[in-house]
Amino acid sequence: STLLDALVRALRKRGETVGIVAVDPSSQRTGGALLGDRFRVRAGASDPGVFLRSMAARDHLGGLADGTWAAVTVMAAVFDRVFVETVGVGQSESEVANLVDTLLFVAQPGAGDVLQFMKAGVLELPDLFVVNKADLGAPAERTAHELEAGLGLGEADREGFGLRVLKASARDGSGIDAVLDALDAHRTHLAADGLHERRARACQTLVLDGLTARYGSYGLEALGGRNAVRARIQEAQAPSPFGLLRAFGREIEDALRKPSA
Repeated sequence: STLLDALVRALRKRGETVGIVAVDPSSQRTGGALLGDRFRVRAGASDPGVFLRSMAARDHLGGLADGTWAAVTVMAAVFDRVFVETVGVGQSESEVANLVDTLLFVAQPGAGDVLQFMKAGVLELPDLFVVNKADLGAPAERTAHELEAGLGLGEADREGFGLRVLKASARDGSGIDAVLDALDAHRTHLAADGLHERRARACQTLVLDGLTARYGSYGLEALGGRNAVRARIQEAQAPSPFGLLRAFGREIEDALRKPSA
């Protein structure tokens, strides 16, 4: 959250507006969440060009909250940049990769070695890697080297974009502009067909997961199954997946009301 605060400050100096969706883990006992991001992302406390929406993950798996997709869709129509801060990313927190255009993984110095990063699954999805608290010196350098070593064992690029590990410090501001430049470079890389394809996949995922959560596999079969629904989503080319969710939901409900022959 401190790194996000530094990024927001830098973007506001450039004149860009920023929306933030911050998802916090929920207590298994009370169901509540601390929503601590509000304490650390202070750049927008009195800035009309910054809007922060906190959400509790509750029982939703995947690292996001139930309303994250809808919130991001609304914010993307209003703000120049939208950030989604999740409860984490790994083997079981990968849903955010289907939502965002650029996935940025932030590591803390001493967060682990290359084997721990690989076991956690944090090397498989992000487009950019940043080691925060670079002002700590040797521990940050060591973590950056571990991440680079892990990447060296796998893909050299992701969708044609060279993977890189950056170092930054929210405390002294070093490396912040480099992180923003890398985000811009990835957006430019996706600007042609890549961005459309990534958002099309996100639309498919949201619609299919939403229908499955509401109606189950039996409901999807009423539309011909997952592959048939996926094909219809591609044909529709709808600007928003939420309209498709409503339309397909009505079809399923109508089909389920009909008496079986």
